[in-house]
Amino acid sequence: MAGKGKGLISHGTVTENRRARYDYTIEDTIEAGLMLLGSEVKSLRLGRCTITECYAGPRGEELYLFNAYIPEYQSGASHHFSHEARRPRKLLLRRREIERLRGAVARGGMTLVPLTVYFNARGIAKIRLGIARGKKLTDKRETEKKRDWQREKARLMREK
Repeated sequence: MAGKGKGLISHGTVTENRRARYDYTIEDTIEAGLMLLGSEVKSLRLGRCTITECYAGPRGEELYLFNAYIPEYQSGASHHFSHEARRPRKLLLRRREIERLRGAVARGGMTLVPLTVYFNARGIAKIRLGIARGKKLTDKRETEKKRDWQREKARLMREK
């Protein structure tokens, strides 16, 4: 009986977009499924994915994830079944959720930003999207000041 290989992720976080919380104010989050090919799931299980520069948006009546980088799965088999690394991937949501997200994006300054890609307890690949508003430079500075103050406060409390 074969065991799981080293570094495989059966459930838990695959990747996180830390830059999103710096560049955007996250107003709400939503969980969506991802329509993936088999070789993409294998790459995700190895923890190989980058969502830093990707975004979600409408295409026709559906929502897609654009510019997410999931590298080709490297195996001993031929690359006949491999996938394109930056292809658009369909997001699996209920119709009502799709309409709500499309409305939020259409009405004013909102963006769908990927926050994390993970496997749920059942081993299904999911993505957490944030409905976000872009921060201006002054907002970013304010956030940085607050974070520095919290860090300084925690350090002072530890010293006492």
